[in-house]
Amino acid sequence: MNYRDLFVKELQRIHDANTYKYETPFTSPQDGVVIVKGKKVVMMASNNYLGMSNHPVVKKAAIEGIKEFGYGMASVRFLCGTQAIHLELEKKIAKFVGTEDAILFSSAFAANNAFFPSLFNERLGYENYHDVIYTDGLNHASIIDGMRLCKSETTDKKIYKNNDIAQLEQMLDADKNADYRFRIIATDGVFSMEGSYAHIAELVDIAKKYNAILFVDDCHAIGVVGKSGRGTPDKFNVLGKVDVLSGTLGKAIGGALGGYIAGEKKMVEYLRQKSRPYTFSNSLPPSIVMASIAAFDLLTKDKSIVKRLHDNTAYFRKEIVSLGFTIIGGDHPIVPVMLGEASVAQEMSKALLKAGVYVKGLWFPVVPKGEARLRVQISASLTKKNIDHALNAFEAVGKKLKVIST
Repeated sequence: MNYRDLFVKELQRIHDANTYKYETPFTSPQDGVVIVKGKKVVMMASNNYLGMSNHPVVKKAAIEGIKEFGYGMASVRFLCGTQAIHLELEKKIAKFVGTEDAILFSSAFAANNAFFPSLFNERLGYENYHDVIYTDGLNHASIIDGMRLCKSETTDKKIYKNNDIAQLEQMLDADKNADYRFRIIATDGVFSMEGSYAHIAELVDIAKKYNAILFVDDCHAIGVVGKSGRGTPDKFNVLGKVDVLSGTLGKAIGGALGGYIAGEKKMVEYLRQKSRPYTFSNSLPPSIVMASIAAFDLLTKDKSIVKRLHDNTAYFRKEIVSLGFTIIGGDHPIVPVMLGEASVAQEMSKALLKAGVYVKGLWFPVVPKGEARLRVQISASLTKKNIDHALNAFEAVGKKLKVIST
């Protein structure tokens, strides 16, 4: 059998297995309520945590961005793709997350793919060198792919169990006399399938103890976590103490696209010279830059937005448990409703959409076998009426499918 036949056979296998579920399109702005096939449904599957995807201030800023600065940059940053607003946004991000500087990328995925190989694949004056990355077992695919871009012959990659600080410290202690050039501990700030937090304060202490760099992907925390929405360092009272933070503009901060790396100024300057996704990708368009600036300004000035998100989250978490559903505990707006079997998650997601709630199921290989779930995501844009409608739908569908008792 030749390669083409093998490829066609594999395509047929995937088609027959129906492993890919097509998206559910809607015909309205991303908001607390969206329109699917002409029907209003409560949105509970979106990363639009602060409701800024359709916020009038953010939309106005995006329009002004096009009017004043044009539609696109038609260039990469180091040629002619840098406007004053790009630098303004980078400074605003750095100030918000408590670092010296920040650098913009087309996405957080690109940012993570940029950071690791840029640092680890360069000799930097070392002819014979070896580095090591200690990575949490539940880290996001973008961290994993960024690590894969590092040369295996010069970079060791060691996985510790999710949030197992004791195992991580054992690894670090075992390697304390190893002649590593760089040691990096890499973790998500929030693990997106669980809505759980990394132990950031403990990781800060361990990194300092073993002379390691702490890298935290805070994509599901920026704008969301902490009293002021400054992320996991804010929540765990270590703002300004994490060495490297990556984050996104495509979730809470406006919800379009764009990512960043924030940290020491020298490190950021190094990335501007060495990171290929930065050097060879078009600059973020002015509309997104201006909208992101407006979103950060809103977040800084109006503390009620984050509070509303936290209040909505606490209310939904309390009430969904009282209905008899099993969730992964915590206080993050990601609320995994545990169902066990993939077929149940698929059926319940479809039934909830018919009942006016847009929520998606997750199953193997995205999550372990037997741990299928609905990943509910709460937003500040939801009213109590919206949440109550969703809870009523969960109760009715849950009883019908015998997920909860009648």
